[in-house]
Amino acid sequence: MNELEHEIHTLVEQLAAYQKAYYVDNRPLVSDLEYDRLFDRLVALEAKYPHLKRPDSPTQRVGSDLDSTLGEVTHSIPVLSLDKAYSDGQLLAWIEKTETKIGEDVGIVIEEKIDGISIVLYYEDGLLVRAVTRGNGTVGNDVTANVKTIASIPLRLPVAESLAVRGEIYLPKATFAKLNAEMEVPFANPRNLAAGTIRRTKSSEVAKVPLQIFVYEGFWEDVVHPDHLKILSTLASYGFRLNPNLGYFAKDASQARQALREAGLSGFGGSFSDLASYIQEYTQKRSSLEYEIDGLVAKVNSVPARELLGYTGHHPRWALAYKFESPQAQTVVQSIDVQVGRTGRVTPVARVVPVQVAGSTISNITLHNQDYINMLELGIGDTVEISRRGDVIPAVERVIEKNEASEGLYTMPSRCPVCNSTLTIRGAHTFCPNNDCPAQVRGRIEFFIGKEGMDIENFGPETASVLIESGYLKDVDDIYRIDYRKALSNQAGFGEKKIRLIEQGVQKSKAQPFCRVLVALGIPELGKKSAEILLASGITSMEALLDIAKRKDIERLTSIKQIGEKSAALYIEALSDPLMQQRIARLASLGLCMEEKEDRMQKLDDSFSGQVWCVTGSFEHFNPRSLAMDEVTKRGGRTVGTVTGKTTHLLAGSGGGSKLEAARSLGVTVVDEQTFLNMLKTKPENTEDMQGEFDF
Repeated sequence: MNELEHEIHTLVEQLAAYQKAYYVDNRPLVSDLEYDRLFDRLVALEAKYPHLKRPDSPTQRVGSDLDSTLGEVTHSIPVLSLDKAYSDGQLLAWIEKTETKIGEDVGIVIEEKIDGISIVLYYEDGLLVRAVTRGNGTVGNDVTANVKTIASIPLRLPVAESLAVRGEIYLPKATFAKLNAEMEVPFANPRNLAAGTIRRTKSSEVAKVPLQIFVYEGFWEDVVHPDHLKILSTLASYGFRLNPNLGYFAKDASQARQALREAGLSGFGGSFSDLASYIQEYTQKRSSLEYEIDGLVAKVNSVPARELLGYTGHHPRWALAYKFESPQAQTVVQSIDVQVGRTGRVTPVARVVPVQVAGSTISNITLHNQDYINMLELGIGDTVEISRRGDVIPAVERVIEKNEASEGLYTMPSRCPVCNSTLTIRGAHTFCPNNDCPAQVRGRIEFFIGKEGMDIENFGPETASVLIESGYLKDVDDIYRIDYRKALSNQAGFGEKKIRLIEQGVQKSKAQPFCRVLVALGIPELGKKSAEILLASGITSMEALLDIAKRKDIERLTSIKQIGEKSAALYIEALSDPLMQQRIARLASLGLCMEEKEDRMQKLDDSFSGQVWCVTGSFEHFNPRSLAMDEVTKRGGRTVGTVTGKTTHLLAGSGGGSKLEAARSLGVTVVDEQTFLNMLKTKPENTEDMQGEFDF
């Protein structure tokens, strides 16, 4: 085997392994950029030396996500990959080439390339009969039962038509971050978690994960639509969820805008001269989107033109993917430390030579657990490639060069670096078993006083640190026992006024509802949403929860929609802990609320029925923050933490930020504080005690 044959052989083997890891195992081994670099190199070599092209080359097929454990279905429509461009110049050249081929001006639709799971929905006489993954482009896996759990997918259309609908199933960034934090082995990105979810064997488990979908293509059995804009508007009229961030480009911008209006679609209309700035804008704002995108997709609008252009064996000639360059950099791992959290979980953190990635300086990167380190084969002193996944989370992608002078693969310590207790292994993670470990105590206290917990005003981590170090604050119940004047009057930075404000904040927090007290205890996987689910199911007191734990009645918890076996087991384990029970008893004796008040969420009317509210900015009225959203719920509305296409209203105060921008772009009704008060039919003078700030 000569050098050229060896390179091709190596590329084929590498890419095959990377494809399996990405599409089947949902554990990518390299970045998209590195994969595309290797793939393009193989394409170039095979084009130059066709006699060396192997029949099993990854260039001969679409990347496959087929899973042998699921049933297989043959697609009735072409489900292919897309050819790629990496610059606006390449995109414009493709448009010019396309116009030359068809001999006429073209309109180009630009859609976001959602980084999710490609799905084909098959309808017969208006009824959803099959949902099939892309697979290898010809055969896909039948995931119908799981897909039916996604509420935004119509099970029956308003028309008795037979068609195939292509879409992308995805998981919002915020949801991914919350769910991934609870995983024993974290997923690399939202796409992989979504892929793992959609392939679960039990649809009841899939239903607990709030997957979403955007559809972007339709193929009718007996109907031919003239263009893509008409296809999209028709799908929208059937009840499908479209991505509102749409662009349409033509020779003339006014022509493009007119086409969007005629189709009844919102979006950006521009000329081809606007494409470069449009792409640049997306490159900058992709990190602010609520979901992951890895590029844009350009499509010829005219259906007859598409038929004329046709397909290659791998991709349609009428569409092109513009790929964003993944923000990456190289650096060196200087050291690896371990941090102990409030639950005792020990997390390794890489300290790297500071480097700029996507406009931010990265010096610390979480390594999750020993399995993650083993997968990377990472050691101190190694040169690594790092990225910001989702343009947000720093991550080590791979080791580029090993440090030959190092001790080799990094291994987690056997003893707690804070209290020297022998560490234990639970699942994929390492834990310190000592509840009195100073790091755990500090973590519990900081969580309890923080915005996710009791949200105690004027009582931040700095104050907690002073009290902990001086010996006054040893557990969360001490917060309500301390003589703050005695404890702080001799401490630098604590004057009379500040101490008084701390005392007032502590006293005021006693009025927080049971839901917030329950969350503040720091029970694993029991956040605000889970607490609300428990209360809505009829478990409205600490007594009831402790009784469930005493009886180890896991079935009572798992009978509640959205509470899985893992979460239920963690709740029972935490509430069965004698130390936790003692902590709860002490807090109850100090006056904290241990039962949901019956009148707190009493429904007043249905004036907000069908409405979905989000909130942003600072306000003069309403404190605690939950009171405003409670008012929405009392009137039959629903509340969310982020602005999406389903959001109907945004309550906006001063400093609205990205949520306000998103609401305006999506056409969401923006409501100021006074208007909101008027809608509640509540006079400001009746809400004098509602001072504060929203921070959702």
